[in-house]
Amino acid sequence: MAERQLEGLALTVRPLGENDRLLTLLSESEGLTRFAVPGARRPKSSLAAAVPLAHLSLQVGGRSGLQRVRQLRVLRNYSNLAQRLDTLATAQALAELCLQLVPSGDAAPGVLADLLLQLGRLEEVVRERAHQREALALAVQGSVHLLALGGYALPLQHCARSGAPLHPPVGDWDWRCSLLPSEGLAIGALAGARLVLNASELALLQRLPRPAPPRGRDGDLLGPTSVWLHLLALVESWCGEHLGRSPRAFRLLRTGLEPMPSPRPERR
Repeated sequence: MAERQLEGLALTVRPLGENDRLLTLLSESEGLTRFAVPGARRPKSSLAAAVPLAHLSLQVGGRSGLQRVRQLRVLRNYSNLAQRLDTLATAQALAELCLQLVPSGDAAPGVLADLLLQLGRLEEVVRERAHQREALALAVQGSVHLLALGGYALPLQHCARSGAPLHPPVGDWDWRCSLLPSEGLAIGALAGARLVLNASELALLQRLPRPAPPRGRDGDLLGPTSVWLHLLALVESWCGEHLGRSPRAFRLLRTGLEPMPSPRPERR
């Protein structure tokens, strides 16, 4: 194959042989593509910048088998997300989701652009020292976006059982809807449900396909941490049902966010 230029995000980078790396790249035109990066493990190599979460412009080529990176230029490096556990875990979870959703060698319209958008927002969380809830919300919203782009959108507008529109009556604290992972969302607290949402939680979930995170008039993110953790559990259940498993980094994201159990009183 003739040499060509390719732009994309490094999702994973693994050792290959003694001095090389194996790069998995997400690009708009080719989806997931794997390349050998010769000599990239040598500190002074011009290709050593092939690292995870780097937005790269590559010159690649090779006559047969695994193609090789000839040259690379870093367009943007998101390594600063590793300064915080929550932002790193969110970035890793979204990258994992792309690895599950995106086909190899086929165009993936919109996926790279959306992932770069979420990574840019995570950089703002680091830069502004924002609350962990912001990263958690981006994990949930980014997942909702990627699932839709990958053909596994959450069905948020109609009851899976009756077909009735899902219009959550916000303020009615007795109203419920259930997640039935093999079907979707159904009105009522139903037997066999994976989890149950109240009206406010569903209303928040229905806003997540929009481009921007859901905020109030004062600019603050809507929903407390407990609600976002509940919505994360919903995304995990949906991924587990339809993709076979949910991103492992979601468990890392929960670290430090879920309340610690109260210690049991000692018996005397």
